[in-house]
Amino acid sequence: MTGLELIFWLLVFLIAYSYLLYPAILWLLTRFYPSSNKTPLNTDELPTVTLLVAAYNEEAFVDEKVANSKALNYPADKLKFIWVTDGSTDQTNQKLEKYTDVTLLFKPERKGKINAMNRAMHFVDSELVIFSDGNTLLSDNTVLEIVKAFTDDKVGCVAGEKRIATTTREDAAASGEGLYWKYESWLKNLDAKVGSCIGAAGELFAIRTALFFEVPGDTLLDDFVISLRIAMQGKRIAYAPQAYALEKASANIAEEMKRKVRIAAGSFQVLSRMPALLNIFKFGKLSWQFVSHKVLRWVVVPMGLLLLIPLNILLVNWSANFFFYFVILLIHSAFYLLVFLGFLLRNKRISAGLLFAPYYFFMANLAMWKGFFRFLTKKQSVQWERARRA
Repeated sequence: MTGLELIFWLLVFLIAYSYLLYPAILWLLTRFYPSSNKTPLNTDELPTVTLLVAAYNEEAFVDEKVANSKALNYPADKLKFIWVTDGSTDQTNQKLEKYTDVTLLFKPERKGKINAMNRAMHFVDSELVIFSDGNTLLSDNTVLEIVKAFTDDKVGCVAGEKRIATTTREDAAASGEGLYWKYESWLKNLDAKVGSCIGAAGELFAIRTALFFEVPGDTLLDDFVISLRIAMQGKRIAYAPQAYALEKASANIAEEMKRKVRIAAGSFQVLSRMPALLNIFKFGKLSWQFVSHKVLRWVVVPMGLLLLIPLNILLVNWSANFFFYFVILLIHSAFYLLVFLGFLLRNKRISAGLLFAPYYFFMANLAMWKGFFRFLTKKQSVQWERARRA
């Protein structure tokens, strides 16, 4: 095997490992792990819980979100509501002031979500705190399911499930995001069964209040950093699929790309600030899961997609196995034809949503490159504008 062939097949293996082999290994390992034995929930001794919402200009969602929060199945005397709305300039605060059981924290200066969360945590005096976004609706038993997961003393954080509201006919943004989160939720569940979830989605996650430490004010992925810091303290991030946040998809592929680029910039920020997580001798299984689930996707897969086509063309011309690599090049070409087709139809609402999968996959990896350069140039502001939703 030549050096070119070695590089080509190493990249193919790492891409396949990240998306296919790693989940397969997790699935096999779950066959040998006993089912989680949570202590039965004693409804007479339920912990106090604070639902903390960091919002910016969410006037369109306030009433629906508050109504959804108050309808959650949990004793009212043990569930508190805090909204922090720093920098909001619309009617968000005026609407919240109507609710006497909601603690409203507001400062005119906008410093970004993580600074608002850091400030709000000083007002949390409950045993557990649940973080949620202002434009997401929670399932009725969200709090109970999260509290149930915390009956295991080894659990320091609980990741809820993020679900995208879809219909039978969707455009590239909705179809791609919906498919991605179904796959990601399945993988998070496997991660949690074998060891620990690798991060949590900001739409819905919870921590033991005592484990919170202030996060640097320029942090882009607050949910990821808060949850992983707890895992690095030796606690597990559990997964509660029946505690879910329902959110509409991005309004279009341009809005989804904006969201993906911000997340990508934050991913490289995490790598630069938490390099210790790569030390498998210190963090063992957690490091293996972090590298397999996240780092390979952030670094190797985007690089592989950039290099595989030119490498394939070189192998067609230089390798003794011309026909073999020519067939692979045809497969490559077919994939990119599907990407181009998805691009052409990206704003069309169709029922064959899987058609958009190659395009969404390509778009997500392009966002990693854009996010990488945005991280290097420090052009990703912590005061990001959230993607418009459908």
